[in-house]
Amino acid sequence: MTDTLNDMQQYLVDEFVEEYQEGHLSRREALRQIGAIAGMTAAIVILAACGSPQVSTTATTDAVSTTAAIATTVATSTPASSASAGSALVAASADPSVQVAPDDPGLTADMMSFPGTGATLMGYLAQPVRNSLSPIVLVCHENMGLTPYIQNVARRLAKAGYVALAVDLLGRQGGTAKVSNPGDVPGILGKLPPDQLVQDFQSGMRYLQSQPYVIKDRVGMVGFCYGGGVTWRVATKTPELRAAVPFYGPPPAVTDIPMIQAAVLAFYGALDTRITQSEPTIEAAMKQNNKTFEKQIYPGAGHAFHHDGGANYNPGAAKDAWEKTLAWFKTYLRA
Repeated sequence: MTDTLNDMQQYLVDEFVEEYQEGHLSRREALRQIGAIAGMTAAIVILAACGSPQVSTTATTDAVSTTAAIATTVATSTPASSASAGSALVAASADPSVQVAPDDPGLTADMMSFPGTGATLMGYLAQPVRNSLSPIVLVCHENMGLTPYIQNVARRLAKAGYVALAVDLLGRQGGTAKVSNPGDVPGILGKLPPDQLVQDFQSGMRYLQSQPYVIKDRVGMVGFCYGGGVTWRVATKTPELRAAVPFYGPPPAVTDIPMIQAAVLAFYGALDTRITQSEPTIEAAMKQNNKTFEKQIYPGAGHAFHHDGGANYNPGAAKDAWEKTLAWFKTYLRA
């Protein structure tokens, strides 16, 4: 849409354009979100080219109330107001059947800091109470930052026997929790250099590899939406990664595929055509380069179908994808 954006910025812009076109995002909020990434002049031109959005009763001019609910509590009673869990307009009750309590006796979980390139970084570390060493799984959040949903993903991995580190990519800015308006998080993430995103996850990996409670050469990664795209990019630049599971993430450049060493399992929603349409190209490139790759496209599922606090949550697809994720990690991190 614009030649001045990197691929992750383009992903964010396209996401907000899609929500505007579908009537889930008001013009005012779309201008604010796109303008924070591409500049207000570009945002005006982009939305003008979109024409009139679909009529929707869920469009709003202010995303602060719903995003604040997601950023501060695991469950919220705010009515669902968006088709994308990665957007600034997400609110629904979290699924109690998939929640792992922070004080679960089988694990420890808390915010922590670790050294990065030129800065102290932040993350949420969840690990099992164990008598043996555990593999590492890195977790990348959506474009709303390190939310309770992602923290719960880390705890679910810890319950499955992994040391899980959900890196807060806003750690250099003080962390997601320090952003007064959660709706500003996508714009802040959009300004971060793509190489820095990769470096911060590599720093998290190296920190964990220095700890006595991990199996240092058993490293996997999972990411969702924006974080799915980051997962793909970490895989292209981190040969130590043995397994990667991107959920509906924007793909890397095909020219970077030869650098992937990880076994990749990719999840898509059939209704999420903006992302899913890229799958055949990526699958062909992975096969051409003799990479281990499997994919699952869920009929009837949209973008962010795994986010149990989001409007697009699909319990059946989410359950199946999670079971397949754990099986993938078992195969490539425990065998």
